[in-house]
Parts: sequence; structure tokens; C-alpha cells
Amino acid sequence: MVCLRKLALATIVAVTPSWASAWWSINRLEVFPVSEGVYEVVGRVGSAAWDYWCGAGDFAQRVMGVPAAGRIYIWRGIGPSVNRPGYKAVQFALSPPPGADTNTPLSLSVKAVGDNLARHTAVWYCYEGNGDDIIRRW
Repeated sequence: MVCLRKLALATIVAVTPSWASAWWSINRLEVFPVSEGVYEVVGRVGSAAWDYWCGAGDFAQRVMGVPAAGRIYIWRGIGPSVNRPGYKAVQFALSPPPGADTNTPLSLSVKAVGDNLARHTAVWYCYEGNGDDIIRRW
């Protein structure tokens, strides 16, 4: 009987979809680990650059404990998700990829490897930024 229960539990764990291990950001985007120090924010239809940055900043703040001035870098620009086939995603890290241009751009983007924001700026994109009530972009 005990062996049957273990087999049933192992089967359930094996067939549980990968989204079960996702962490959900304040704007309801999924965040997954990709490799040591690299995490992926998976978009939805209509997700804009600020949505990805919000997810990255929220994860860095609430899960990783990154201080406000800590930098978040694009490790891999927008492209196919490695965790959710058929979805677009951006990979972020707390250090830039080797050889990446880390000059901060004048516009918000999720395309260029090495683009970066301070954690507090990324989190700011989760809100309207008007200083009043928290207004989420979802």
C-alpha cells in the first residue's frame, strides 16, 4: 500500500506541468529560473517592455532581495521562452553577460543584451508612478 502511494505521488509530480513552479509577478507575468543567476519573465499577448521590466524588478525585489540601486541586466533579449513553448520571454540577470554593452539606453527596450535598469526603476514600471494609490498595469 505504501509503495502504491509513493508510485502515485511520483506519477503526479512527473506529469505536473512546468507552470506549477512559476513565480507570479505583481503584474501577473510568470517568472522562471533558467540557469544560475538568470531568470526568465514570460509575457502574455500584448505585453510591452515595461511589463517585462516590472516582472524582472518585482522578482529581484521580493524573491532575490536586490537593493533599490542594484542593477538588473537583459541577459537575452525578447524571444521564445525556454520554459513556456509558444510564448515570448526575456531573460534577466543581476550581472551583464560577458562582452555586453551596458551603456544605459535612452528608451525602454527588451531587445538589447546588456540593457539595464536599477531595481527600483524596474519596479516603478509596475505602477503608474503617480505617487497616489498603487495602480497595477494589468
